[in-house]
Amino acid sequence: MTATTPIEVCTCCGSRELAFQKILWDELVHAWRISEYEREYIDRQQGLTCRACGSNLRSMALALAICRCYGYTDTLKRFVSERSNRGLRVLEVNEAGGLTQFLSKLPKHYIGRYPQLDMMQMPFENGSYDLVIHSDTLEHVLHPISALSECWRVLASGGFCAFTVPMIVDRMTVDRAGLPRSYHGTQQQHTGDLAVQTEYGCDSWKHLVLAGFRECRLIALAFPAALALVGVH
Repeated sequence: MTATTPIEVCTCCGSRELAFQKILWDELVHAWRISEYEREYIDRQQGLTCRACGSNLRSMALALAICRCYGYTDTLKRFVSERSNRGLRVLEVNEAGGLTQFLSKLPKHYIGRYPQLDMMQMPFENGSYDLVIHSDTLEHVLHPISALSECWRVLASGGFCAFTVPMIVDRMTVDRAGLPRSYHGTQQQHTGDLAVQTEYGCDSWKHLVLAGFRECRLIALAFPAALALVGVH
């Protein structure tokens, strides 16, 4: 396998100006127990960035997933400008990578940030949204299945929950309860909300099914670095 599948165009804005920098640090690599191959593709997932809009590769995967949900074949930037999409009720949980700048163009977009918004107990009526989006957030939630159950509850019938998690594709999901604390963010950030509760693997889809979704999709922009998950209500 290779972690160097070429990406030529940003699926968020359409720019071809992409740049790369390494993101992971040795302490996190050790705590995560990942190989050099895995470090390479996670670095690419987080560190390959569009110079025009600032979105990284994981945001590009999520942008593609959102567009695929609605059968749209252009960029997310164009998607949000389409008159037919202006009525979409969108819940963004925390900033979904670089996508807030695009999603906020939709009139019925709402962003809820931790700690004001608790994913495990969201203050919204059943069926309030057509699309729920979050990016590299679920792994920090103490009870991720409960959080996804809440995503299911607030979605209307036929709605979508599209998200990313840092996924190690060659191993199973691991609950970090009882293990030494591991943190995402930056090497200097060791705050409680950045502590990793779940290390996601190839069975990440199971949490969607256990949360109530009866259809789940894996969107691969570039395997194994750029993957997004979609649960269909």
